[in-house]
Amino acid sequence: MSTNYGAVENALPALSTLLGERLSTAPAVREHHGHDESGFQTVPPDAVAFAHSTEEVSEIMQICARHKVPVIASGTGTAIDGHVQALRGGVCIDLSQMDRILQVNQEDMDCTVQAGVTRLQLESHLRDTGLFFPVDPGANASLGGMAATSASGTNAVRYGTMKENVLSLRVVMADGRIIQTGTRAKKSSAGYDLTHLFIGSEGTLGIITEVTLRLHGLQEAISSAVCGFPSVEDAINMVILTIQSGIPVARIELLDALMMQAINRYSKMDYPEQPHLFLEFHGSEASVREQAEAVQGIASEFNGSDFTWTTRSEERNRLWKARHDAYPSALQLQPGTRAITTDVCVPISRLAECIRETRLDIDRASMPIVMLGHVGDGNFHLAILPHPDRPEDVDEAEALNHRLVRRALAMDGTCTGEHGVGQGKIQFLEEQNPEGVVLMRQIKQTLDPDNLLNPGKVLRMD
Repeated sequence: MSTNYGAVENALPALSTLLGERLSTAPAVREHHGHDESGFQTVPPDAVAFAHSTEEVSEIMQICARHKVPVIASGTGTAIDGHVQALRGGVCIDLSQMDRILQVNQEDMDCTVQAGVTRLQLESHLRDTGLFFPVDPGANASLGGMAATSASGTNAVRYGTMKENVLSLRVVMADGRIIQTGTRAKKSSAGYDLTHLFIGSEGTLGIITEVTLRLHGLQEAISSAVCGFPSVEDAINMVILTIQSGIPVARIELLDALMMQAINRYSKMDYPEQPHLFLEFHGSEASVREQAEAVQGIASEFNGSDFTWTTRSEERNRLWKARHDAYPSALQLQPGTRAITTDVCVPISRLAECIRETRLDIDRASMPIVMLGHVGDGNFHLAILPHPDRPEDVDEAEALNHRLVRRALAMDGTCTGEHGVGQGKIQFLEEQNPEGVVLMRQIKQTLDPDNLLNPGKVLRMD
């Protein structure tokens, strides 16, 4: 595969003619597009192109391909594993101004949006339709970015991830071709599944410009619940029995004692500083009551206390706002730090064991570490908070992360449940599936022979 990249200066005149003022080489703009929410160093692109349409992305890509200039697609910058840094220089295509909701088909329960439409923008647009889009990673991410990283979130235990909720994509390829990967039909056996090839490819195979999404009907009733536990292990054992009992919980979120301390400070809450589960139930008024009562009974078997639940929207919104603010809450525990975040996912039967062993690592660590996660599907996260003035903290944090990932792999889990590979987990992807990575490289070389699309992410190609 070629890595003999051309000079960006050769592409700038044609890009400037195409985009005018929407092409920027200003240092502040480049700097802004050279990082995401991860702790990875900022690496700015040489130029930033603000696109308005799929056809424009295609023209930008054709110009860059002609001059062998790398291209990085950018949405809202909320990724947390080093997805957008311009490791080989090049042009960043900012898709945030491609923010039109193209159609909503209420009868078919689907919609088509441009890649820059954000999750909350779509939620607001659907407010009076009786429909909603369930994938909720917490951040107000762009839907194109969510597809590119195969995002998940708090509702995945019931509604699935982006993989289950994307029907088709419009994608610009490395040579500028535009392809449509599927249709609005709810199922198809017509050839290779191209849609899922691009979901989770992190902009390394093509640039997603439009997304057709599966929508769901709003539930008659929603209730949220909170329950404290004396230990994380008690909370996890309660989750496992709840899932095995077939109770259709919509959300089950774990927050450890330190995370609860941070949330209390940041969101002005007053929960006991012990491990908690935040839960949500969807259905009819009778069914959400039955679900909450059944889960309360299970919680009591595992020393759960202060189990409270509510259907009042103000209280539910306050609860989930606090959960979604977990990341900025955690950062307050170590002011000035760049958090090292990681996630793994294991089979639900191994979750308690994986978390128990991880807790031993956390207890021995010399810096604050919070644990939280979407434990209903076996996925949990750590936010490791090294002191900003101690480089040795970073080495310790990386070693802890390595042990966590290898622990998950040994339990038939995955190196990342929803953050993606980015820069940070290339090595672990190779360990998880060495034969598969060989095939992935062959696919990448076929679709992007000059390695122009987001080079240095997901796969080693040099």
